[in-house]
Amino acid sequence: MDPTTKPASESRTIMTQLIFPLDTNHHDTMFGGKLMEYMDKAAAIAAMRHARMQAVTASSDSLDFLAPIRVGEVIEIEAFVSWTNRSSMEVYVSVHSEKLFSGVRTRTVTAFFTFVALNEHGKPETVPTVIPETDEEKKLHASAPERHALRKKRKEDRKND
Repeated sequence: MDPTTKPASESRTIMTQLIFPLDTNHHDTMFGGKLMEYMDKAAAIAAMRHARMQAVTASSDSLDFLAPIRVGEVIEIEAFVSWTNRSSMEVYVSVHSEKLFSGVRTRTVTAFFTFVALNEHGKPETVPTVIPETDEEKKLHASAPERHALRKKRKEDRKND
């Protein structure tokens, strides 16, 4: 296989977690910040699997909470590299909750994280181009340049504030 390309499936990361009372707020729903922590960890693993080197979070965006997660449910966090630039990687993360006794699964959160690969000197390093395979991967890959441009503009706008 060409070392300058990798299929998205090679970065796929899945984490499963049971939600306990200490993970929740006074509404018995999961703290958003706790969920974001889990999502960032899964995204970091996916980025490092793709790059096979250290990677750091550069941004998170389009974090959409679609449904609450309750005590006693299980969450499954899935992450994979959906697009790459020179040293940056867009990682798509989706979270499903599951009621264990009924088997009902609900998509609860989606987001995009951007990671930058770092070499042994802590400097940005070139990463392999990601090759989408599934329909979902192809759709996310095709729409990624537009998201990248929006992130870049947002970053520039914040520098000028």
